[in-house]
Amino acid sequence: MNLQDKVVAITGGGQGLGRSMAVYLAHKGAQIAIIDLSQENMDETKRQVEAAGSKACTYLCNVANEEQVEETFDAIIGQMGGLHGLVNNAGILRDGLLVKVKDGEITKMTLAQWQAVIDVNLTGVFLCGREAAIRMIKHGEGGCIINISSISRSGNMGQTNYSAAKAGVATMAVSWAKELARYGLRANAIAPGFIATEMTSSMKPEALEKMTAGIPLKRMGQPEDIANAVAFLLENDYMSGRVVEVDGGLRL
Repeated sequence: MNLQDKVVAITGGGQGLGRSMAVYLAHKGAQIAIIDLSQENMDETKRQVEAAGSKACTYLCNVANEEQVEETFDAIIGQMGGLHGLVNNAGILRDGLLVKVKDGEITKMTLAQWQAVIDVNLTGVFLCGREAAIRMIKHGEGGCIINISSISRSGNMGQTNYSAAKAGVATMAVSWAKELARYGLRANAIAPGFIATEMTSSMKPEALEKMTAGIPLKRMGQPEDIANAVAFLLENDYMSGRVVEVDGGLRL
């Protein structure tokens, strides 16, 4: 896919990895549909996309709400004239141990902790992927869906909810690649390792140092490393049904 003037929707596009993807793709000529829950954050991403010489539109949407997702993708088609790519990037954390015993007292991950992450990180990807696929098929110009998974998809301590969701979106992409190929659509996933974002910047320096020491390349990834992988998957028309690991060689 030549990205010049193609429309790419990015969920969670208001900050972090999503903003980096938006600006990176804008430099390649893509027009960006920014989907997020924060208008202020989206406005800043829009400003940066336009500074890169491209067009952006913003869409307030809770990706776990079916009606909002349907309305958002209708609005993208109506306002931007088409849809060629989707990056399912929106996600949240509600970390905690499944069961923890301290001083003889047992605590547990709550159903609310579990459900909040599943709703956004798994159901949200399902809803956005489904609605994007419908409109790509109707538009008839092909397209590519990319799900942002995680190194935690293989299982990570304290992340029962997050790991389950990220494993789910990786296998979703493989399933979609098989189902949607007949319509000229591709689907892939990216599993980032530890990436320097707003989320990691709040960690204690000693924790960051310990985490970095375990990475074979001895550094955290940059948001641009993931944006580069997104561009590769969008542009390479023979890549489908794959989970690309961008993690500096780290294995949990």
